[in-house]
Amino acid sequence: MDAALFDPADPTALEELLALAVEIAEEAGALARRRRTEGVAIAATKTALADIVTEADREVEDLVRARLAAARPGDGFLGEESDAAPSASGLTWVVDPIDGTVNYAYGIPQYAVSIAAVAGEPTPQRWDALVAVVHNPALGETFRARRGGGAWLGDRRLAVSEPGPAGALLATGFGYDPATHAGDLARLADVMPLARDVRRAGAASLDLAFVAAGRLDGYYERGLNPWDHAAGALLVTEAGGVVSGRPDGRPGNEMTIAASADLHERISQAVYRSR
Repeated sequence: MDAALFDPADPTALEELLALAVEIAEEAGALARRRRTEGVAIAATKTALADIVTEADREVEDLVRARLAAARPGDGFLGEESDAAPSASGLTWVVDPIDGTVNYAYGIPQYAVSIAAVAGEPTPQRWDALVAVVHNPALGETFRARRGGGAWLGDRRLAVSEPGPAGALLATGFGYDPATHAGDLARLADVMPLARDVRRAGAASLDLAFVAAGRLDGYYERGLNPWDHAAGALLVTEAGGVVSGRPDGRPGNEMTIAASADLHERISQAVYRSR
């Protein structure tokens, strides 16, 4: 495909873009899993002592970036571990090479490669998500979606769930900065009346994919970066759900909420009630 001629309104072009993302995500996931079996080396900490990056994070992002550049040299790139690159084609790839790095470092099989292609300015408040892939190497599962084409796991089309009489199975997460934990816990107390139970699994892209698949009824979290939610948010919306947040009503650093329309409204009311 010639990046300069890409038409985001063309379903065939979107399918080709999605196929490329799936191929690269699965190759990247195989590398991450192989490096996990060899042992994990911590390369650095980032925003806090608990916020780590492994050598594998960097190696996997390098692989994804190189494969995308070879296939579509005019596209932009926004990743967690390397410098952003501007787009000449109007498309930007938003990549989290290993979402759930702490899980990965500890050997917990809840981590993912997250790849999305977006059109427009590479910021969640302005972009238009086109394709999304969230690949879980530990389970060999690849969640995928394209705009207007639904969300899928294998040959099964995904649909968000509605909570039963016992309440909603919800997921959330907490930031690395200890100064934010009191607010996160207070927000959780506000949400608990809606919940039958709460999960805190540690990989936002998989939480969002699980909402799309009906494995979770809803999800909310403060403090997400663009690469944390870019792919997962499209999975949810293509599965019939609603994703919003702050700032400007889009998922973002201040808040991300994903669920069916009715549950989304109830989570929003609880989350924003006093904060």
